Amino acid sequence: MKEICVLSGKGGTGKTGLTAALATISSNAIYADLDVDAPDLHLIFQPTIEEEFIFQGAKIAQIHPDKCNNCGLCKKECRFDAIHYKKGGGLEINPFKCEGCRLCERICPAMAIESKASLRNKWYSSNTRFGSLVHAKMKPGEENSGKLVTRVRKAAKEKALLNGNDYLLCDGPPGIGCSTIASVTGTDAVVIVTEPSKSGFHDAVRLIDLIKKFNIEMYAVINKFDLNPEFTSRMETFFRTENIKLIGKIPFDHKMIEAVVHHQSIIEYEPKGNIANLINRMWTELTDSLSLKTCNDNRKLENQASL
Repeated sequence: MKEICVLSGKGGTGKTGLTAALATISSNAIYADLDVDAPDLHLIFQPTIEEEFIFQGAKIAQIHPDKCNNCGLCKKECRFDAIHYKKGGGLEINPFKCEGCRLCERICPAMAIESKASLRNKWYSSNTRFGSLVHAKMKPGEENSGKLVTRVRKAAKEKALLNGNDYLLCDGPPGIGCSTIASVTGTDAVVIVTEPSKSGFHDAVRLIDLIKKFNIEMYAVINKFDLNPEFTSRMETFFRTENIKLIGKIPFDHKMIEAVVHHQSIIEYEPKGNIANLINRMWTELTDSLSLKTCNDNRKLENQASL
């Protein structure tokens, strides 16, 4: 089973739209939405949730008013300014500012503060017209997105191995934060979706620098390439220099947006269109390249074993 993660250096590059299009044409695959902070793959997939699980988030401090003597020690020592006096009197903790360090709990002379893990975050195992989807949703202000990504990936891999799927296709988060690191660790290949703009180029370079540290095979797609031919040319040169295979250039087309509005991938919305043909060729090139790499890796192992 090969795990492929579709990433972008910034939001709005068309990453999710491409992932959905690849899902339309992939066979014997399972899917995961790893953008747990702002997931939107479900808008196209329209999943039917089969199982729902609670994910324990970071610990948040709570004050028991019946035990608190309002001495103010916790407020004085909180470096995150998360503890305040209420208008009607008494202390309260702002859950959006609390970092879960538990200092207030340890120093409270009345033992009136208790830290509990947040139970507001959930992850799901769902069924879709494309196949199984594992996805999640974190509430605003919650932490441990990297751990939730790891949980989603683990569940998706287990399901893929159980079902004998050939591919696990993941829609990763934008940027280079913790959730992105959790998305790429141990994956087989990364498809970087970028756009021909100064910010798009800059953020793609940052993402590539991150992925290099994990020694993972990288492929590139330039979306809306015809909007800025100059930057497209610069990106193509950069990818060649970095030995990153450019598997496709997608032109700007309003139908990409129309497809999402209709809860469809572009290939479902316009199956015989130019973009559908392009993405079909991209998937073929990507899977052929991964198969060739697997064959070469196996030959190396066989040669090493024979020495």
